[in-house]
Amino acid sequence: QVQLAESGGGLVQAGGSLRLSCVASGRPLGNYNMAWFRQAPGQERVFVSSIHCRGGSTYSDDSVKGRFTISRDTAKNTMFIQMNSRKPEERPVYYCAADPGETLSQTPSKYNHWGQGTQITVAS
Repeated sequence: QVQLAESGGGLVQAGGSLRLSCVASGRPLGNYNMAWFRQAPGQERVFVSSIHCRGGSTYSDDSVKGRFTISRDTAKNTMFIQMNSRKPEERPVYYCAADPGETLSQTPSKYNHWGQGTQITVAS
């Protein structure tokens, strides 16, 4: 089974930028559609952005278009999300997820493999 591990969380100023990484092990990352989700305590996990296993096509939620960019490095078995203009109200815990399906999805239940999450704190 593929295992996922996020890293790169921490403190960022409002309007600042940072990059998160997700390393896949056990299976090649290229076998899966990949996505980032985010969550706040007591709230539902919501979609951020996704990237297809073939061709690298992407889709992002309207709330992050123009600010966040998803990418992957197949040789390093790693997925990234570059986040610019970070807002304090955005949900702080980010999760990477993997789906062996043919099409990209925005639904958490579609993804069978998850990392443990990495937390971002935005300074006001």
